[in-house]
Amino acid sequence: MSTAAVPVRQLDDRTVRELRQAAEKILAECGTSATTPHLLQRVAQQTAGFGDTLRHHCRPVDTADGLFVLRGLDVDDEALGPTPAGWAAAGDSGARHDIQLLLLATVMGNPLAWEGQQDGRFVHNIVPSPGHESEQTGASSAVLLSPHTEDAFHPGRAHLLMLGCLRNHDGIATTAASIRRARLADQDIALLTRPVLPILPDDAYAEAQGYAAEAPPPVPALFAAEDGLTLRFDPAYTPLDEAHAAYRAAYRRLEAELARVSVAVSLTPGEVLVVDNDLVVHGRVPFRARYDGSDRWLKRASVRVPGRRSRPPAEAGEHGYGQAALEAHAR
Repeated sequence: MSTAAVPVRQLDDRTVRELRQAAEKILAECGTSATTPHLLQRVAQQTAGFGDTLRHHCRPVDTADGLFVLRGLDVDDEALGPTPAGWAAAGDSGARHDIQLLLLATVMGNPLAWEGQQDGRFVHNIVPSPGHESEQTGASSAVLLSPHTEDAFHPGRAHLLMLGCLRNHDGIATTAASIRRARLADQDIALLTRPVLPILPDDAYAEAQGYAAEAPPPVPALFAAEDGLTLRFDPAYTPLDEAHAAYRAAYRRLEAELARVSVAVSLTPGEVLVVDNDLVVHGRVPFRARYDGSDRWLKRASVRVPGRRSRPPAEAGEHGYGQAALEAHAR
């Protein structure tokens, strides 16, 4: 895994101040960062007034890396208070940062929430949680979080994933690998663009895992979009043993290629990693959680980009295991 530099977009002081003041104004009016119609309306109103400089920083991913880091937001470690012991204990901890991330997400597209995740909030707290150390979810710590497409099981998954760092004293790295950096044989691409296996709901979606109304739909791991390959990939929740040998071998070669081109991104407070969820799989290295209030703390937002065409049309017919993705703004 490489620790090579990734594309960075440095926010200037004026833009940082503009974001902070907008977030503070909304927080003062709403009194919370929890999802309400009034909060979302105020976010949309504030972003409509942002200038060209911020919009340029939030332009689409424009390299084969499939990601970039926004750098320069201000984070006061002492003022934050302790890292929550789990998302359910977080409440409005870091509320200004929730709203800042939601503002950025709204400039980039349309923020998403899920009815069954973190009380339907549009910004999630990603912190290690006691009892979840070995799961394949953001609450884990002791295991490698396998590289995956965010919410790969669902046709309404985000186009962009945003991870904003509030605390990372131990330099714990997020891993990322772009399909546009991988080298695959034509025969493997031909196999992996066929809908052979389903991707099942991950452990963060307990209700979806019990969905039995219809059979899980098979989906392609790769898709040839107009501008190049995209992927939908989550090996931890793909029943690979059900596929024929040639497909399994091609899938394993895809895994190996993604591992070869993977980079490690160790975020520092005030940085936001923006990942194109159609190009890049992401994960996290293992670490030992202390649960003493000083552990790694990220904020996560998911974004759909209206009008984007980077996925197979057949996805429109998928049932999504009964889960509904909620969009922040009607467009």
